[in-house]
Amino acid sequence: MHPALSIIVFTTASGVGYGLLAWIGLLAPTGALPLTRAFGLVGLLLALGCISVGLLSSTLHLGHPERAWRAISQWRSSWLSREGLAALATYVPALVFAGLWLLESTDRLWAACGLLAAAGSIATVISTAMIYRSLKPIRQWDNRWVVANYLLLAAMTGALWLAAVLTAFDVLRPAVTALAAALVLAAAAAKILYWRSIDAASAGSTLASAIGLPQGRPIRPLDEPHTEQNYLLREMGYRIARQHAAKLRRIALAAAFLAPLVLLALAWVLRGGAASALLTLAAALTATAGVLVERWLFFAEATHTVALYYRGGASSAAPSAPSLRE
Repeated sequence: MHPALSIIVFTTASGVGYGLLAWIGLLAPTGALPLTRAFGLVGLLLALGCISVGLLSSTLHLGHPERAWRAISQWRSSWLSREGLAALATYVPALVFAGLWLLESTDRLWAACGLLAAAGSIATVISTAMIYRSLKPIRQWDNRWVVANYLLLAAMTGALWLAAVLTAFDVLRPAVTALAAALVLAAAAAKILYWRSIDAASAGSTLASAIGLPQGRPIRPLDEPHTEQNYLLREMGYRIARQHAAKLRRIALAAAFLAPLVLLALAWVLRGGAASALLTLAAALTATAGVLVERWLFFAEATHTVALYYRGGASSAAPSAPSLRE
């Protein structure tokens, strides 16, 4: 699939925002986070800002962004519509949660709004993942690891940014740092398992199976369906070289997972101070950059079944991305 910049920014920024909002909504009512106005303002402003930037970016991929509101009416059958509804619904408890925090009214209503905002964040991320998971013609997305990857990457980046905000206020929360490190390891494992899964899986359909001919021999159309570029080739027939995909996978692994772990370990050793805050911020920034690369690959490696009509069965049957050992 063509990796549109607007969708890459949307899925990355909203993942950071919803992950951060979920952790603040879950941890603040338990007393695990400082309840000062300054911390609440910075943390929730960062979370809601990332969410808003992501959602606005997603509309840029639409042919008619002014009609985006109509998609919400199809919530019975469309995961895109459910995502929109969940995103809008999450704003309500999140804004009440933020308002009560700034008014220093941290009572039961405030705690309930925090938990509702966290639940809405999780539901929105799952809905976003299901938009792609439900598309059976794309074998790389019709995969059991897609939802887990979206959830873990959102939780990971959210925890890293929470740790960065805490250290910026010179607040030591070793449990949050340990949580972020554990999520980095879990997200890395899920990502590697996803890549191995799509590399090992067969394409399912080939040009031979589509027209009822025996498998095993190369088959190609006599003439191409079109004589020039068109929408299907641009959006559904995007291809990335295997060596480029392998290189980008290594970059994503290093930036999104390895570098943040090293930076968090160094920050842990320093135990507070300006250097620790800078290292934790660098871990969050590096992880976010790595997720951008990972998300680009998520779209670039996806091959739609319609590509069979343009490339024949041989190229479509092979895995579209290299293994990690290449």
